[in-house]
Amino acid sequence: MKPNSLAAFYDALAPGPESAVGVLPPPDMGQGVGHFNVFSLAELRGAAPMTFSRREYYKITLCRGRSQVECADRAPHVGANTLFLVTPRVPYRWLPLTDDFTGYSCLFDDAFLLPARPGVVLAELPIFQSGAYPVWEVAEADCPAIEAIFEKMAHELGSGYAYKHDLLRTYLWELIHLVQKLQPAPAPLATHSAAERVAAQFTALLERQFPRPSPQPPLRLRTATDYADQLAVHVNHLNRVLKETTGRTTTALISSRLAQEAKLLLKQTTWSVSEIADSLGFADVAHFCTFFKRHAHQTPGDFRRLAVFAI
Repeated sequence: MKPNSLAAFYDALAPGPESAVGVLPPPDMGQGVGHFNVFSLAELRGAAPMTFSRREYYKITLCRGRSQVECADRAPHVGANTLFLVTPRVPYRWLPLTDDFTGYSCLFDDAFLLPARPGVVLAELPIFQSGAYPVWEVAEADCPAIEAIFEKMAHELGSGYAYKHDLLRTYLWELIHLVQKLQPAPAPLATHSAAERVAAQFTALLERQFPRPSPQPPLRLRTATDYADQLAVHVNHLNRVLKETTGRTTTALISSRLAQEAKLLLKQTTWSVSEIADSLGFADVAHFCTFFKRHAHQTPGDFRRLAVFAI
């Protein structure tokens, strides 16, 4: 299933005849490069519940007020001052749990930031990397600084300043860096051993196969031997270094990632179980069902029914 587009976002949140509350696209955004918008979350009060899916754009949101964020296949986060990031790679859903929530959200695409940082890849920034969990609780003392940047964005977006898009890019980078500064400081990196380098290359290769945009073609790399051949190492060597660095075998790591993607596809797409099995490289549906039940302790059909009911 394709990610939800910007057009779908605005269609879903457009003000209706019964209410002026809603979100409109910036009227002069065509004058800039890419897309950017910022709005108050109060504009979303009374809107239909959000669906669980991927989006084709990026979003940074600060919600003041109790809310729940579901991200990928992780347990839902529930908090009072929630900051969360949306990327095209990870499906999510935000559900306010109170009627008087406040806060801000900005959405943008890669093209909008390109003039400010030529060659930058958002997915390579620490807060947008695929392994990060982009939802966390913000201390009350840190909220005013984040809100102040959103407020500068909102003011500038409505101004007539000829170079406002350049200024908006500056504010967006300020917000991104502030969010990164709020993250726990990483431990000093030790010099990587040869085994750690191979393990990192394996992980990058594995992640590049996901998310699955369509049922066909199936996964290009499916077995431990496939990955070893791609990395130009013997499969026994790959298994040994992964066991040394992660404590898990190559097959176990591949299987865990396949199970995670299978859950996401069952939860967020309308693909049949057969199509999901094909997409993930299983020889037949029976093999996939056996694999899924071993990892999820329920059949694909039962998992999908319960997931749809929960969402």
